[in-house]
Amino acid sequence: MDKKDTENENKIDEMLETSGIKNEKQETSNKDEKHQEAESISVKTEEKPADDCKKVENEQENSEKTTKDSPKNPMGKKIIVGVVLMIMILVAVVGSVGYRYFESAKKPLDPKSTKAIEVKIPIGSTNKQIGSILEDKKVIKSGFVFDYYAKTSKRSGFKAGYYQLKPSMSLGKIADELEKGGSSHPFGSGKVLVREGITVDQVGDVIQKNTRFKKKEFLKLVNDQKFLNDLKHKYPALLTSAVDAKGVRYKLEGYLYPATYFVQKNETLKQLVEQMVSKTNEVLTPYYGQISQKKMSVQQVLTLASLVEREGVTPEDRYKIAGVFENRLEKDMMIQSDISVLYALGKHKAHVTFKDLKVDSPYNLYKNKGMGPGPFNNPSVDSVKAVLNPVDKDKEYLYFIANMKTGKVYFSKTYAEHLALTKKLEKDNN
Repeated sequence: MDKKDTENENKIDEMLETSGIKNEKQETSNKDEKHQEAESISVKTEEKPADDCKKVENEQENSEKTTKDSPKNPMGKKIIVGVVLMIMILVAVVGSVGYRYFESAKKPLDPKSTKAIEVKIPIGSTNKQIGSILEDKKVIKSGFVFDYYAKTSKRSGFKAGYYQLKPSMSLGKIADELEKGGSSHPFGSGKVLVREGITVDQVGDVIQKNTRFKKKEFLKLVNDQKFLNDLKHKYPALLTSAVDAKGVRYKLEGYLYPATYFVQKNETLKQLVEQMVSKTNEVLTPYYGQISQKKMSVQQVLTLASLVEREGVTPEDRYKIAGVFENRLEKDMMIQSDISVLYALGKHKAHVTFKDLKVDSPYNLYKNKGMGPGPFNNPSVDSVKAVLNPVDKDKEYLYFIANMKTGKVYFSKTYAEHLALTKKLEKDNN
């Protein structure tokens, strides 16, 4: 082989080597591209299962939700039934408790209480508002129940005013008082109501309850000689026979006229008593002439009038009873009035016993003739007029007896007739 051939062979070898390198690079490049494509495919392959998982999870959640919401689920049914039962039990319990509370609230709040509570009912108050006031004042248990009671019982016409109510009163009794009406002034504000036929002792109770004055000082004042002399000087026609009377319990018994009096802020006890005496003088002034014509003193007229006031029920009965008393006095008979015995005892009783009739007192007209030393209470002018103008006196009635059940009074001329009537009325009067 010549040199030229050798050189050509070397060039060919170099070309082959160079070509091999290139091929290797190309192969390497192809391999790299294939590797990248493989990685890309691998990534895509990995992403697809993740999406599928999410879809699966969502389907499972939807499936669970559908299962829970489905009424066919036994557990759901149990829960619903349990809730319904609980509601029914709760309603039954609440209803039972409510009924018991309502029935309890209708009864007196404190049956044993004797405390009187002053309650003000404003003008225009509704039943609901009145109930709230009574509950706040601790007179009743529930204002709501009072409102319901008033509506269902058709109680209406409750009047405004001041009331003295007790926790021992039932709702019905309280409603009765509210329908009657209350005082226009607060209790203890100075209003003194002297009712027909109450005694000086009872007037003292009213004064102590409604004013700043004490009963003890009032009772002392009505027998205070200096005070009585001052009044006698002002009202001689009225008080001369009263001040001069002997053996009386209270000199001004019978002279405190039944009316309503108000004590002003700076008014004294003497001024209050004088108001009452002045009112009596004012009412009796038209009758002083007639009293003189009957040859009676004011003390005597008021004494008989005080018996008539309590013995009689109706005006007609009082005029007849006055005639009976005068007939007995004219015949020198004892009046024998139970009112005189009760005053002698110093207390009120539904029935007078035989033992009571023996009480030793100048006021006991079962043991003493005449009409007694003085009035037994503070009578009304109607009873005074009955004494001055008695009815059926000419029928010579000497006895009378009342049916305690009906209030009707029966009159008789003889003791035998009286005993027969007493026996006839025995059932109603015992």
